Amino acid sequence: MPTKKTPGKKTPPQSLKGMRDITGEEYFSYLGFSERAAEVALYYGFSPISTPLLEQEDVFTSGLGTTSDIIGKEMYTIKSKGGDRIALRPEGTAGVMRAYIENGMQSLPQPVMLYYEGPFFRHDNPQRGRYREFRQFGLEIIGSSKSIADAIIIRVVTTILAEAGLKNLCVEINSLGCKECRDSYRKELSTYYRKHAKDVCADCRERLKVNPLRLLDCKNPKCQPIKTSAPESVAFLCLDCKKHFKEVMEYLEEIGVTYRLNNLLVRGLDYYSRTVFEIIDLDSEKPEEGVVPLAVASGGRYDYLARHLSSNKDIAAVGGAIGIDRVLLSPTHARLAPRILKKSEVYFIQLGFDAKVKSLQVIEILRKAHIPIHHSLGKDSLSIQLGIAEKLGIPYAIILGQKEVIDGTVIVRTMENRSQDTVKIEKLAEYLKKIKK
Repeated sequence: MPTKKTPGKKTPPQSLKGMRDITGEEYFSYLGFSERAAEVALYYGFSPISTPLLEQEDVFTSGLGTTSDIIGKEMYTIKSKGGDRIALRPEGTAGVMRAYIENGMQSLPQPVMLYYEGPFFRHDNPQRGRYREFRQFGLEIIGSSKSIADAIIIRVVTTILAEAGLKNLCVEINSLGCKECRDSYRKELSTYYRKHAKDVCADCRERLKVNPLRLLDCKNPKCQPIKTSAPESVAFLCLDCKKHFKEVMEYLEEIGVTYRLNNLLVRGLDYYSRTVFEIIDLDSEKPEEGVVPLAVASGGRYDYLARHLSSNKDIAAVGGAIGIDRVLLSPTHARLAPRILKKSEVYFIQLGFDAKVKSLQVIEILRKAHIPIHHSLGKDSLSIQLGIAEKLGIPYAIILGQKEVIDGTVIVRTMENRSQDTVKIEKLAEYLKKIKK
């Protein structure tokens, strides 16, 4: 029901539906996860890349396929003043491949291994673990058709999730095959679904006309019994695709990644070929509340995306992305503190104008010594500031008043027993490090 507006009274602005503010401890949780993920990626040989939030619309329409829900229903697009069609990025892979081609990375030693992190946008129905502005950490290996590249992506993704505390993960994999063998599968799937066209939802009837593979992406309960009995893609794989998929599974077994085959797994984007995977956090399931487990990561091989983006040839590539919002929702998520976050053990009290002027010099001395502080620049009362320090549980207080400014000193008080020492400002950092040991 719309909010009733009072005449003459402004309604305070609110964030857009499906978008939200991230502050305080939650912000540090996002930052901590991204730092740890980047650290894992760097150790495995990936390098960072950052692509624009805005891209030409055809970067996504060319690669994702016009039948994708992202293109048909979910992508935010605008027309620029110059008449260009621009889109807020709905996913990361197409933008990274565009950057690979545009920046001549084909001339670099192959494969090129990249990681990225940031916000993405889809006009989706907001629900548990799904926002219209969501955050992902992604990995791409571009320039290799080898099966070991697929296994490395899955390995790094599962390692990052384990580092974030997720313990009960289910890795589901499937193979869609290459252009040749996938065509045979698509025909068989179409034949099967035409027999059941009256029994499926309206969306599936439309998918049957334009992209039969996406029939297996349907989540409508009405379509599940039909989907369960559908033909399996692995039965149509050519010899090369069978060999590739067999090698991927062998690599996963060798490195200790437990997986299960899911013959219905196709992923929602048209550019996938051969290996596809999805990783589910089983601990996020709540059967008593009817809550299904969340998929926290997904990905696969996309050897034909480059040609869609006007490259002169196919470029073999594979990648995966982690939904950071969903990871942080996991009941087993272990909060990872970012490097910039250091617990403050010092509360800096300034009394009067001269002390506040001098305080900037003291803060800079402490910053260079890597000693974080709390302070209340707007407060003048000693008792109020000491009360705040006590409430925050900070063990030491620095007091700078008019006399201390003149003397070039500060008073360091131990909050627990209220003992205090007078310390020269130039010796303050050394003194604090000594008493904090």
